[in-house]
Amino acid sequence: MMEKSEIKRVASIGECMVELRDLGSGQLERGFGGDTLNTAVYMARHLGEHARVEFVTALGDDPFSEEMLDSWRREGLGTSHVVRLAGRRPGLYVIKTDETGERSFFYWRGESAARELLRDPRCRDALERVEEYDLVYLSGITLGILDQDSRDGLLNLLDNVRTNGGLVAFDGNFRPALWSSFDLARTEMEKLLRRSDIALPSFDDESRLFGDRTPEETLERLRALGVDEAVVKNGAETGLVLSESNVTRVSPEKANNVVDTTAAGDSFNGAFLAARLMGRSAMDAAMAGHKLAAHVVTKRGAIVD
Repeated sequence: MMEKSEIKRVASIGECMVELRDLGSGQLERGFGGDTLNTAVYMARHLGEHARVEFVTALGDDPFSEEMLDSWRREGLGTSHVVRLAGRRPGLYVIKTDETGERSFFYWRGESAARELLRDPRCRDALERVEEYDLVYLSGITLGILDQDSRDGLLNLLDNVRTNGGLVAFDGNFRPALWSSFDLARTEMEKLLRRSDIALPSFDDESRLFGDRTPEETLERLRALGVDEAVVKNGAETGLVLSESNVTRVSPEKANNVVDTTAAGDSFNGAFLAARLMGRSAMDAAMAGHKLAAHVVTKRGAIVD
């Protein structure tokens, strides 16, 4: 699907929040994170000068938003499509991890500027500029933070991306708290998947939302929706890779000393998409994704050294 040197312009659309990590004993460590931001950073790190990765979002006019922009620029992300909205600010979330490194999230995002992505005219203008990009990446969280009119506008934008010859990559990343019902989430996810060239779901999310009993069922459902390339991630268990009508099993690299599984899937997506952009096969890209994820889960936080 991807040939080396063909894809030069990449956009990741979504939300970044202030991240607080619970270190225990009442101590919190602050950072920044968000699923599409995490993937964009890991893509940019892998691609270097071979592609320009833009993060597309809305921020406030507060000091935290300024710090976010500075950190993205240091990572080599493009910020020309980031819109600053007066009086708004980023959302916030807290990560708690158990003794196995499995995480729980607690969110405060009611005033998140990113919710205005398709309501504010300046944000719409920024999004329209990505219609001629080569790859646009987004997630179920991108969908979940938007109202219905905004979701419909986003689908129109993705139709234009594909009409112009670009590709759409999507990770369902289902978060029930963002949706009024499972039925609505299923309907909107399926609309997006019908416009996706590459799907990168996690089986546990798909099982919870769609009732899939096995990764094979997830893959068959994606194929029925018209998805040509996919990786069904399955945690530490064997996953599936669909490419050029072939299905291959892939076993993740085992991680030693797992301390925090935050961004395991996001980092996988970043390395996978970067490898595909560089012309590597889908199977090689999946192995690169598992290698990076196995490193990320040995560190705390979403974006690690």
